[in-house]
Formats: sequence, structure tokens, C-alpha cells
Amino acid sequence: MNSESHKVIVAKDLEDLIPVFMGNRRKEVDSLRAAVAAANFDQLRQLGHRMRGVGSSYGFDRVSAFGARIEEGARSGDRVAIENCVAEYSEYLARVQISYE
Repeated sequence: MNSESHKVIVAKDLEDLIPVFMGNRRKEVDSLRAAVAAANFDQLRQLGHRMRGVGSSYGFDRVSAFGARIEEGARSGDRVAIENCVAEYSEYLARVQISYE
């Protein structure tokens, strides 16, 4: 991922919600890792589906894209692809730069 993919512009009226949103995304990584470790593909599918829906709502299109990949990986039972995606997602969350307009 290049540095541009780590930049997010969020609507100013959502600024107060973003700290909780980001905290929930970090907790989500823990849930994803636990589900991968347990090979719980149903839970992974549900988590991916939720990520897909919530990401773009807050201006985080990459979160939605990660969610789609996880959901698809869960449907096909591709544990390695999901593990790789979760690692990329965790890195993205650690590096994301948020600005408000």
C-alpha cells in the first residue's frame, strides 16, 4: 500500500464519531484474528459483511474493501487469504491519516 492509500478525508460533521469508529475497527482486528484462529468462517463472513457496510458510511472505503475481501475469503474457505487481508487491515489502521473537511 502506498501512502496515498492511507489518507482518508472525513466529513467534518463526523469528526466527533471517528475516535469511537477507529477504536471499534481495532477491536474488530482482534475479533478477526480470533475467528481466523478458530477457522470460524461464518463469523468471518459476518464481520467482513459488517466492515463492508460501515467503512464507506464514514468515508473509509478501504475498510469496506477489506471487508469485501474477508467476506469473499470466508465464503470460499480461504484461510490464508483472510490471514493476509487481516494483516494488511491491521497495518492500514496503524498508518491511516485522517483529515476533516
